Amino acid sequence: MGLVVQKYGGSSVADAEGIKRVAKRIVEAKQNGNQVVAVVSAMGDTTDELIDLAEQVSPMPAGRELDMLLTAGERISMALLAMAIKKLGHEAQSFTGSQAGVITDSVHNKARIIDVTPGRIKTSVDEGNIAIVAGFQGVSQDTKDITTLGRGGSDTTAVALAAALDADVCEIYTDVDGVFTADPRVVKKARKIDWISFEDMLELAASGSKVLLHRCVEYARRYNIPIHVRSSFSGLQGTWVSSEPIKQGDKQVEQALISGVAHDTSEAKVTVVGVPDKPGEAASIFRTIADAEINIDMVVQNVSAASTGLTDISFTLPKTEGRKAIDALEKNKAGIGFDSLRYDDQIGKISLVGAGMKTNPGVTADFFTALSDAGVNIELISTSEIRISVVTRADDVPEAVRAVHSAFGLDSDSDEAVVYGGTGR
Repeated sequence: MGLVVQKYGGSSVADAEGIKRVAKRIVEAKQNGNQVVAVVSAMGDTTDELIDLAEQVSPMPAGRELDMLLTAGERISMALLAMAIKKLGHEAQSFTGSQAGVITDSVHNKARIIDVTPGRIKTSVDEGNIAIVAGFQGVSQDTKDITTLGRGGSDTTAVALAAALDADVCEIYTDVDGVFTADPRVVKKARKIDWISFEDMLELAASGSKVLLHRCVEYARRYNIPIHVRSSFSGLQGTWVSSEPIKQGDKQVEQALISGVAHDTSEAKVTVVGVPDKPGEAASIFRTIADAEINIDMVVQNVSAASTGLTDISFTLPKTEGRKAIDALEKNKAGIGFDSLRYDDQIGKISLVGAGMKTNPGVTADFFTALSDAGVNIELISTSEIRISVVTRADDVPEAVRAVHSAFGLDSDSDEAVVYGGTGR
């Protein structure tokens, strides 16, 4: 008997029919001889609706109370799913994140998991129950307050539980058939990937791929938990994410030269203009940003002008953190000594990811040629061993993604990729 952790996103449990369909799939896994733990997100757009409701009551709701409100969405899903499973003749018990032993730090709205103590979950499945766990939430180790994990929190909950329970696999059910070489909403001929390494998936996730979130993949790699990304709307095999290639029949799936093209239009660019070109200035800027608890992505420093000894430093960050970053830098303007700030939220990032870049010359040239032929202007460039990222105008992103995807032969020869639920989660 194996132990399987399954996670179902909001599109999979969006309504009563979806919940019944998910219940049948969970019961099938149980009937196949597995112990099953299911992690669920809130139904459909419930979380967004709760946030809108909170903002109608208070423009800046307190983090603690917002977390208390948002966790209601997952509690609704877990209880309804447990009811649906019992209707099918199987025993199920639902658990909140705190009841499941998900222990976090005390940062509201974007807490990080510190530990998982799944004693109650283990007891429940050992007694023959199907355990249903509310994703996206936990309890603070210090304050004992309810916390939420931020975007993609249910995926992280599922992988963390799988690691704590020593599960055989963590299945992430979504509204597409797996991980694709590009977002199928933008590239209709995107191809499903059969297997992808943790490293490539981490780069795709960090670059904007929405099927799996970076923290989830990072956790899976740390504890070597295989992830199977598949659709809750079909019975097809999905995408395996693991440290070692998988076998399909007698054939081993090989690592592709290029895994895919990711894009992200949720970032903004801040340029700090007129920074003295001397040691410690960049440190002052990014210490200010770090103290404001803001994560940054790409960083570029221009060559200083010889006549003035001043330079410009640009960096990208989530749009949602833009106002906070500008305010923090303005407060420390005298200490840093810059002239002015520029803010631009009409940018997009395109990233090409693939382990084959390490050993195949010409990838970078082909990437920039494809963008040039598509008439796309580049504003920032960032690279790693297995990734090239550029920042362009937001309006250019769809055409840029399609051009790069075609240039590297990633277009599928078969039918267009199917998006069952319309959200990608």
